[in-house]
Amino acid sequence: MGGIDAHHHFWKFDPVTHSWIDESMQAIQRDFMPEDIAPMLKVQGLEGTVLVQVNQSSAENEFQLNLAEKNDFVKGVVAWVDFQADNIDEQLSNFTSFEKVKGFRHILQGEPQRNYMLRPDFMRGIAALHTFGYTYDILIFPDQLEFTRSFINAFPYQPFVIDHLAKPYIRDRKIDAWKKDMKAIAQFDNVLCKVSGMVTEADWNNWKHDDFRPYLDVVVEAFGPERLMFGSDWPVCLVAATYAEVISIVKEYFSSFTAAEQEAFWGGNARKFYKLK
Repeated sequence: MGGIDAHHHFWKFDPVTHSWIDESMQAIQRDFMPEDIAPMLKVQGLEGTVLVQVNQSSAENEFQLNLAEKNDFVKGVVAWVDFQADNIDEQLSNFTSFEKVKGFRHILQGEPQRNYMLRPDFMRGIAALHTFGYTYDILIFPDQLEFTRSFINAFPYQPFVIDHLAKPYIRDRKIDAWKKDMKAIAQFDNVLCKVSGMVTEADWNNWKHDDFRPYLDVVVEAFGPERLMFGSDWPVCLVAATYAEVISIVKEYFSSFTAAEQEAFWGGNARKFYKLK
């Protein structure tokens, strides 16, 4: 079986809708669609992807699901839902008619309330996911890890995955507090971690492979190869690295692992977590 890119995006660039893509990110101030990534997947020997939401709206879901239906290489979609809605069960039930919807995400990293995930109405929505067999992607910054530990502790049977290693401060070479928090979160065996988004947390113009090794060492020690999955975070990664460069960083690091461990990292874990076909 070919590998899986467990985290990427599509968008038709709009400066208002995508206001987070500021002037420092001019490289990605344009459209990114299936035809842009498909050739790169073939070159890298990846057979499928997981498409992840970027905007929190029903229009976003419609856009992503439409692309997923038209492109066989998109094996799964991480969509958005209003977890605080009174009719959350009804909304989740409606998503079951879309086979490629595997889970959901909320952009917690952007919430002014840093412990937003602990709001009772938000947690009520998360509790509904398990009934329908959906996963949840945790998108946070390191300052939210302490709250996330309490959040995860409340849902021992909910499959979670931490996006982008929780965005450690690679550029500033800060690691100690993040390392301690990540090891604490890894104690919960229902939590996985995406090895993704690293280059955007490094020095965009001057990173080297060795910059990432200490952070990769931490997540390998904490989660083990059986709870890690590869994600490119394309096209966001393009502010700092090409698709091939992102692949090369992790390919070099994991090259000394066993064949079974590499297979799990490059696709097996993502297939199992998201129940990909």
